[in-house]
Amino acid sequence: MSTVTVTEFIEASAVDLWRLLVDLPVRADWLRTVGGVELLTPGPLAPGTAWRETRTRPDGGAQAEEFVVVECVPPRRLVLDSPGIGVSYRTTWTLRTVQRRRRACTAVTVRQEAVATAPFGRVLALLFGGLAARTVEGAFRRDLADLARAAQPPASAEAA
Repeated sequence: MSTVTVTEFIEASAVDLWRLLVDLPVRADWLRTVGGVELLTPGPLAPGTAWRETRTRPDGGAQAEEFVVVECVPPRRLVLDSPGIGVSYRTTWTLRTVQRRRRACTAVTVRQEAVATAPFGRVLALLFGGLAARTVEGAFRRDLADLARAAQPPASAEAA
């Protein structure tokens, strides 16, 4: 149906970024659009782990999204499924260490594939596909900026 991919280069190790991504109880502390996270399964993050997060939409309203871990390869790859109305979403986070401007950093790529699961999902995709893709791209860019900001050491630690 549609695919959106965004990559950001973050000056932090893949291990540090991974810790932020998979520490579900603190997601709302560093993701500015997440108002809360509710764990739906017990135990450490692994395939089958599920949670619900409440996000602020661009119009200011709230929207709950549920995620289930499909694949978890620390600190390199996290694949999530999220059911929607008439559409299913698969989001893949990939972290890889690269050299950029002669410094090691992590290329973080977020890719979301949307697949219609009902006939009306296909119709909605035809009518709103481009707008939805731009909205998802903007959300991913904000999330990646938030991840980069959260990964930076506190100002007092830099001065030491």
